Amino acid sequence: MQDEAIVTLYWERDEQAIRHTDEKYHIYCHTIADRILRSTHDAEECVNDTWLRAWNTIPPQKPSNLRLFLGRITRNLSLDRYRRLHADKRGGGEMPLLLEELGDCVSNGDSVFEEYAKKALAEALQKFLWALPMRDRTIFLKRYFYAMSVSDIARQMGMTENNVSKVLSRTREKLKHSLEVEDV
Repeated sequence: MQDEAIVTLYWERDEQAIRHTDEKYHIYCHTIADRILRSTHDAEECVNDTWLRAWNTIPPQKPSNLRLFLGRITRNLSLDRYRRLHADKRGGGEMPLLLEELGDCVSNGDSVFEEYAKKALAEALQKFLWALPMRDRTIFLKRYFYAMSVSDIARQMGMTENNVSKVLSRTREKLKHSLEVEDV
């Protein structure tokens, strides 16, 4: 079923929307959650929570890209669950490493930002990402949005792990510089 038809089902409050969403996007959303949480059970709960969040959010929202809309919900729910599960733990796993890698560029979120500051950061990040060459942007998003390991990215992109690591390092440096110039 086409995404537009699924969104229409949500707008009509037809519960078949959830079934069609699950059929089309279960694997995609589960993969995102599992990469962050490293737990099939927790990932499955996040996917189910994604369907509920989508049901409660559509309407009033009408996503133009359902796949990305669901992916963002899944990612945010997974990160929230990860933080709850690891509130007092440090080390181990991929997420602490991801957060540490980006820590020099962006605050780790310990303090609450005002809405304006969050919006400014989001706009600066989006501007930065669109200015990157497609390959670098893809690698950056695979690592920091989809929480993929460097080895998985290297395999998918046909590169060595060392090359992927170098691209990520250079991109983080560019991001840090860009945010400093933007005064974000």
